[in-house]
Amino acid sequence: MALRKLGRDSAHRKAMLRNLATSLIVNERITTTEDRAKELRKVVDRLVTLGKRGDIAARRRAGQTVQDVKILNEDGSTTFALQKLFDDIAPRFSDRQGGYTSIKKLGKRRGDGAELVIIEFVEGA
Repeated sequence: MALRKLGRDSAHRKAMLRNLATSLIVNERITTTEDRAKELRKVVDRLVTLGKRGDIAARRRAGQTVQDVKILNEDGSTTFALQKLFDDIAPRFSDRQGGYTSIKKLGKRRGDGAELVIIEFVEGA
C-alpha cells in the first residue's frame, strides 16, 4: 500500500496520525495540511468501519489507534474518545458505505506556503 511519508520516520508518522485521528474524533473537525489530511482520511475511515461493526474485537482493534482521551460533556460527565467513536460517530454512518470525512481547502499557510485544509465528518447518512 502506497502512503505519504510526510517527512518523518515510521514511528513518528504513526504517532502523528494517531494524534490527528484522536483529535478528529474528539473535535469532529480539525485544521491541518492537505497531505496529512489525505493520509488521516484513510485511518479514520477504517476506524469508523470498525465502529460500525461494534463487537469487542473491533473495539480492541480501534483501541490500538485511538488514544485514551477524556472528553468533558455538556452535562459535566466524561467519556473517552473510543467510546465516542463507537457510541456517537459510527451509528451516524450505519447506512453509509464509506466516505465518512470531507476535506475543504482553506488556502496557503503564511509561514511556509503549505496548503491548509479542514477535515471533518460528513453530515449523517
